[in-house]
Amino acid sequence: MGEIGKTNLVRNLNNELESKSNLPFRCVLWVTVSKNLDIKKIQLRIASRLGLNLEESLGADGMAIQLYQRLKVESFLLILDDVWEKIDLDKLGVPRPSDHEGCKIILTCRSFDVCRVMPTDFEFKMSVLRDEVAWRLFSRYARDVVSLEHIRPLAEAICRECQGLPLAIVTMGAAMRGKTKPELWNHALNQLRRSVPCAAGIEELLYNPLKWSYDSLEGKDLKNCFLYCSLFPEDFSIDISELVWCWLAEGLIDERENYEDFFSRGITLIENLKDSCLLEDGSWEGTVKMHDVVRDVSIWIASSCSEDGSKSLVRSGNGLKEISATELSNSLKRVSFMNNDLERLPNDSVIQCSKASTLLLQDNPGLDRVPVRFLEGFGALRLLMNISGTRIKSLPDSLLQLDDLHALLLSNCKDLEELPPLERLNKLQVLDLSRTGIRELPRGLEQLSNLRHLNLGETHQLKVVQAGVISKLSNLEVLDLSDNGYIWKVKGAVKEEEACFEELQCLERLHVLSIRLIPRYTPHDTIISWINRLKAFIIVIGWECIPYSLPALQDYRSGAQRCVVIGRIDLLGVQSGWWWSSASDLCLRSCQGLNGMLQDLVINSVGRSFIYLKKLEISYSDSSFQTRGRASQYDLLPNLEELSLIRMTGVESISELVNHLGLRFQRLKTILVIACSKMKYLLSLGNSNIRTMPNLEAIQVRCCSKLEELFNYLPLQNMAPDPITPKLQKLELRNLPKLRNLCSDEKTWPDIDQVEVINCNLLGIEQK
Repeated sequence: MGEIGKTNLVRNLNNELESKSNLPFRCVLWVTVSKNLDIKKIQLRIASRLGLNLEESLGADGMAIQLYQRLKVESFLLILDDVWEKIDLDKLGVPRPSDHEGCKIILTCRSFDVCRVMPTDFEFKMSVLRDEVAWRLFSRYARDVVSLEHIRPLAEAICRECQGLPLAIVTMGAAMRGKTKPELWNHALNQLRRSVPCAAGIEELLYNPLKWSYDSLEGKDLKNCFLYCSLFPEDFSIDISELVWCWLAEGLIDERENYEDFFSRGITLIENLKDSCLLEDGSWEGTVKMHDVVRDVSIWIASSCSEDGSKSLVRSGNGLKEISATELSNSLKRVSFMNNDLERLPNDSVIQCSKASTLLLQDNPGLDRVPVRFLEGFGALRLLMNISGTRIKSLPDSLLQLDDLHALLLSNCKDLEELPPLERLNKLQVLDLSRTGIRELPRGLEQLSNLRHLNLGETHQLKVVQAGVISKLSNLEVLDLSDNGYIWKVKGAVKEEEACFEELQCLERLHVLSIRLIPRYTPHDTIISWINRLKAFIIVIGWECIPYSLPALQDYRSGAQRCVVIGRIDLLGVQSGWWWSSASDLCLRSCQGLNGMLQDLVINSVGRSFIYLKKLEISYSDSSFQTRGRASQYDLLPNLEELSLIRMTGVESISELVNHLGLRFQRLKTILVIACSKMKYLLSLGNSNIRTMPNLEAIQVRCCSKLEELFNYLPLQNMAPDPITPKLQKLELRNLPKLRNLCSDEKTWPDIDQVEVINCNLLGIEQK
C-alpha cells in the first residue's frame, strides 16, 4: 500500500550495495519512475548512473539501442522505484534477466497488476509495522514528550490509530513533538477517530500521497466502490456478498446483468481494489476491510473532494447517542450512522437530504422508532438504511414514498412483526427480513416484480406462506428460506391456500436457494432438473430444525456450494441417489437405516460415480459401515475432499466406509473424527483400496476413547508407499487416552508444519 516504506527499503538496499566492493554486480542503478511514465527520462537517468552519454537526437528508440549495447556487457542491478504501469523493457533498452544472467531487476509499486503485466518472477507484499516497532518509530519522532505520565496513554492511542503505517506514524509523531498539554493530544486523537486531518501538514504529507492510489483507479465506478467501503466502521470486516448487493442497489454495477455476471463483476472490482492495496482480506473468509488510515483518506475524499462533487457523512462506530439535524444537508449523497448507540432519530421538518442515495443505521440496538418526518427528508434513497440490528417495531407509511428504493434491509429486527404494504416499492431489488418477528409475508410482496434477493431466513414466527406469492417474483435470483417456521411440502400435502415446493419452479431466474423440506421427500425428474440448474443451494430434509446457513452467492475461491442436509429420518426405502449426484456437500445427521442406504447405493450405482460430491459428513448414529453384502469395486466418491465422522458410536475404522464405497481418497484433503467411541484406528493402509493419500493436508481426531493408532497395516501388506501423506500440514489430536502410536512408518508425513497434542498421555515422546 502507499507510504508503507517501499522506497525506504530499496533505498537502504541501494546504499548498502554501493558501499560494498565484493558484489555480484558491477553497478547498481537506481531510478525513480513516478506516476507519469516517461521512457526518455528513465533512459537518461540510467545512462547518468552508468556514466554513458546518450544521443538524445536519436529519440527513445535510438537511445534504447545504445543502452542495450552497454548493459548487455554489464552485470547490474536495476531498481525501478514507484512504478505505476507496465514498463516495456525492450523500449527502455534494458536486457531481460531471462536473457542476461548478469542482471537483476527490482521494482516497487502499489498495484499487483503492475507485477502481473511486467511480469515479475517473485512478489513480496510489504506489511505494516508490528506494534512495538511502530511505537519505537513514533517515539523517535515525537521525542521525550511521550514519556510524560499524562501524555503516554494518549500518545499510545494515537500511535495505534496509525495502524502500523510508517508515514502516518512519522507524520503524527513529528506533528505532536514538544506538545505537553493533554488537551492538544486529546483533540488530535478525536480528530483522527473522526478521520479529519488533525495537524499541520497531515493533508499534504499523508493524505495526498495516499490519494494517488485512489486517483490511479480506472473508472468512476471503481472509485465510487472504494469510497463506499468507508461507510463501514473502523477495522470492520465487510461481508463480500452484502457489499456486492449494495453496489448493485447503488447503481455501481449494471443492474441489467444477471446474477452470475453482476456478482462476478463485483468480485472483480473487489480484487482490483485489493490489488491496489486499497482493500485487504477481512478477519474471516468472505470478508474484506480497509486499513484505518486508508479509510481515513477515503472519508476525507468522500467528504471534501470527490470527483462528482457529492459528499458523504460518515459517523459509524463513534458511540453516538443522537444525530444532529444540522449535519444533514442536501449536499450529502451517502450517510452512515451504523454501529452506534442511537436511541432516537430527529423528527424535524428541517431535515433535507433530498440527494442522499444511501442511509445506513444498522446495529443501533437502542433504536426503536423511525419517525415519519425523518424518512420524508430522504426522498431519493436507493439503498434504504440498513436498519438491521435495531429494536424497531414498525416502519412509517412514509417508507412508501421512497419510489426509487432498491434495497430494504431489516435483518435482526426481532421486534418487527409487520410492514406497511409494499406494492408501491416496485423498484425494490433486495428485501432482507431475516431474523425478524414477522408472522406473515408483507402485503403487496407479490407485486415487487423487480425483486432479485429475498431473505426470510430464521423467521421462526412465519408459519404460513400463501400460495402464489413467492412464485410471482419472476426476477428472483436468491431466495433464503432457511430455518423459518414454514416447512415446505409437495403438492397435495398442503392446504390449497398454502405454497408448495413445486410452485418454485416458476422462478426461472433463481440461482441460489436455501429451503427445508418434509422428510422422505423424493423429487421427480422435473424438480431434479430444476434443482441441478441452480448455482448454489442448501436443501434440508427433516422435520426437526437443523442449524444451517445460506451459501455465499458464489465462493470465488472454491466454487459455489450445493449442500443437502438430511436429519433425523429413516433412510431405508428412501431413494437417495439424487442427493449424492446433485450435491457438493452432503450431511447425514441422526439418521437411521444408514448402512442399508449405503448398501442400496452401491447396488443402484453400478457403472457411475458421484463426481460432484466434495464434502461428506455423517454424524450422530450408532450404525457401523461393515460390509455385509455387496461392496463397490470402484471409487463412488472420486473427488471427495473432506470427510467428517462425528459421534458415530458403532464405527471401528474409516476403512469400513472405504470398503463399502470403494474409496481411494486420491483427492482427500481433510479428515475430521470426533467422539467415535468404538474407533480403534483411522485407516488400514496397504490394502487394494488405499495405499497413499497424496493430497491429505489435515487430520483432526478428538475424544475417541479406544483409538490406539492412526494408521495400521493389514497382515502381509506392510509395505506402504513412501511417504503415505506427502502433503500433510496439520495434525490435531485431543483427548485420546489409549493412543500409543501414530503410524508404524516414520516417513508418513515428511513436511508436517503444525502438530497439536492435548490429553494423549500414552503417546510417547519418540513418536512426536
